[in-house]
Amino acid sequence: MNAARHMRNNELPAVRGRLVRDEPMASHCSWRAGGTADWYFEPADRADLQDFLRRLDRRLPITWIGLGSNLLVRDGGLRGVAIAPLKGVRALHIEAGRVQAEAGVSCARLSRETARAGLEGLDFLAGIPGTVGGALAMNAGAFGGETWTHVSAVEVIDRSGRILRRTPDEYRIGYREVKHPAADEWFLSGEFMLPPRADTSAEIKPLLDRRNRTQPIGQPSCGSVFRNPPGDHAARLIEACGLKGHCIGGACVSEKHANFIINTGGATASEIENLIQHVRDRVRQAFGIQLLPEVRIIGDAGGRS
Repeated sequence: MNAARHMRNNELPAVRGRLVRDEPMASHCSWRAGGTADWYFEPADRADLQDFLRRLDRRLPITWIGLGSNLLVRDGGLRGVAIAPLKGVRALHIEAGRVQAEAGVSCARLSRETARAGLEGLDFLAGIPGTVGGALAMNAGAFGGETWTHVSAVEVIDRSGRILRRTPDEYRIGYREVKHPAADEWFLSGEFMLPPRADTSAEIKPLLDRRNRTQPIGQPSCGSVFRNPPGDHAARLIEACGLKGHCIGGACVSEKHANFIINTGGATASEIENLIQHVRDRVRQAFGIQLLPEVRIIGDAGGRS
């Protein structure tokens, strides 16, 4: 019997946070699609998370999620444990130009609070519907800004529950990509060093207004599906292929922004994934460019055995 099936048949030891079995991941992903996780854990705090990881079977897979805004869980669901630190790991401390933000802090809150403190550099995060943990993991960016530009240090936690402090030079940072120096480590917090605002009249609102004008806000999506290829924009290439409004089942390329795929109601994860692949195929055939997804696609395609 494999570890995942063993853990499905035996309750894990008690935790202080929320630990449930067979949790629908559609409830935790912005696409509102996907299968269930064998186990879903929301730690009460850091100590609860550390204790859980120390006692967890080392063979059991772990998937670390935040707001699920950049995530597609296949219809067959997730084996092992999905960990969501949203409620128990979301402290935010600002002192002068030094900002310490835990993984569960929303990007919007970090942007808003640093601007309110008279600091500059993270305004672009206002329109990113994710968390600090996710932004660190993928070097999230928008409107010319990138998460790691102002990172001075990070805290990570490993499978044994050990917390380590690392510096940016230990990572390979790229466009929408971050390579870890070690396997099975997850971001627990980020430390940012920010300069004072040069223009105290500058506001975040214009960025949000621009986002609302150009993106299908209010419809289930993951944000931008594809990375922009060098010297071009994924949305331009997709639109040039005549794919705006193209649908597979309930999954459709947005009429408002071609780099968004929306769930128009009842779309399955497989329909969304098939549409992603269809868009990639059409762009490759038309332009010889292989679009790379920003979204993480994880889990089993079929049902459980």
